[in-house]
Amino acid sequence: MITLAALQMKSESGDVAANLARIAQAAKDAAAAGASLLITPELGLTGYGAGDIIRDLAEPADGPLVKRLQAISAETGVAIIAGFAEKAEGTVFNSAVYVDGTAVPAVYRKSNLYGEYERALFTPAAPGTVLFDHRGVTCGMLICYDVEFPENVRRLALAGVDAVLVPTALPAGYSGTFIADHMIQTRAFENQVFVAYINHCGADERFTFAGSSRIAAPDGSLLASAAPHGEALMVAVLDPVNFDVSKSENTYLTDLTRRA
Repeated sequence: MITLAALQMKSESGDVAANLARIAQAAKDAAAAGASLLITPELGLTGYGAGDIIRDLAEPADGPLVKRLQAISAETGVAIIAGFAEKAEGTVFNSAVYVDGTAVPAVYRKSNLYGEYERALFTPAAPGTVLFDHRGVTCGMLICYDVEFPENVRRLALAGVDAVLVPTALPAGYSGTFIADHMIQTRAFENQVFVAYINHCGADERFTFAGSSRIAAPDGSLLASAAPHGEALMVAVLDPVNFDVSKSENTYLTDLTRRA
């Protein structure tokens, strides 16, 4: 069982220092609420719509930016998932990092890039299964558009995750509303996992965001939700044992592996 905090955030475009300060304050608030893990949005450290400057702000996973996140985590006692532009292998990836104090970070790279904007900035990674244990709960990461491909969530579920944690930058509009209001709970239910889908709010110079962050449970219920507008810090308890009945009734994963 863990207590999860999730920050629906208005990032400052291109201002990493301001975004780090916002995440640091959220980590303090999360600690005060009894949470041990804080999730923040896709590219929350650079701002999603900052454009070409994102490539200039890219850093390796062992660079100063991730080290600063580790320091915030160590200071507050709260692990952090943050979206950043990762410089690696001679290119730039749209990545998310999990830091827990001074422990070795876990890094996930987005495999399904959305639209010409992302494809112009980043290299798509091969689909990956990045797992980590957080206080006894097995977690995996995806980023935004990745969760819209059911095979990505199913791959993590078959690997044994309890929770799929998804920094996102969902734009406002009909599609965004449908994804937030229907798809996230469906992904949780069809895989019998928790899904935390954490978005930006407001607008930058290129995009207007849908807000509407969600934390869904394995039975398809919502544990927490945020409004379409405005920042919010959601807090929810993720206890897999509470959903044993749902897993016993909805045996998709067991039946899938039995068929194979």
